[in-house]
Amino acid sequence: MTQDLKEATQRRGSFFQTVKAIAWAFFGVRRGADYDKDVAQLNPVHVIIAGVIGAILFVLMLVLVVQWVIGSSIASS
Repeated sequence: MTQDLKEATQRRGSFFQTVKAIAWAFFGVRRGADYDKDVAQLNPVHVIIAGVIGAILFVLMLVLVVQWVIGSSIASS
């Protein structure tokens, strides 16, 4: 198992490719062939980092939208 993890972390998938795969995952749309390609190429450390960054950005975006709605006249009507 440790050998498999070492091999997975040596993959050469780019961080941009990882961010793109995570973005598609957030939307929930991904072709099976693209998913299989990502699993074979992406570095799991990059996937974890990109997933955490994506989740933080998503939560911040939601907070900003809620603050905007509360501060605007949309919520007070």
